[in-house]
Amino acid sequence: MEVLWAAWRSKYIQGFKDEKTDPNNNPCFICEAVNSSGKDKEMLVVERKKHCFVMLNKYPYNGGHTLVAPNRHVGELEELTDEELLEMMQTVKETTKALNKMSNPHGYNIGINLGRVSGAGLPGHLHIHIVPRWHGDTSFMSILSDTKVVSQSLEETQELLSKAFKSIKEENK
Repeated sequence: MEVLWAAWRSKYIQGFKDEKTDPNNNPCFICEAVNSSGKDKEMLVVERKKHCFVMLNKYPYNGGHTLVAPNRHVGELEELTDEELLEMMQTVKETTKALNKMSNPHGYNIGINLGRVSGAGLPGHLHIHIVPRWHGDTSFMSILSDTKVVSQSLEETQELLSKAFKSIKEENK
């Protein structure tokens, strides 16, 4: 069996004091985004709902890599109410629809890392990763050669994805 290492994440993960703290004891970046209405562009937020929201991953594995997170600071699935969980899954569905409009990916990796041992970079605030994939993409380039290939800036991705969400809302009226 071959082992692939994501060494660039080690500084981030090593900053954790224990399972539930944030790196370097900083405030939770997801909670900061929740509480920053009016600063959506700066915080990379593309859509807000009653119980959850969508933001771009600041360190994307691929262009369009988004996070769907509950507004409440909870780290475990069983801590979510049924209403929160349902809205999050509906938002994952809507996010893939918006990403399809924006960049027409060939597929997705969608997942949740529960607990630090699973690879969660922020174990205290549950979030769902949505990573668009294309045939022949270079998603693992950074692991193999310490090079990251992202074909679009976060700012441009945020603008296009926000427009795609608005377009979906208009279609559903």
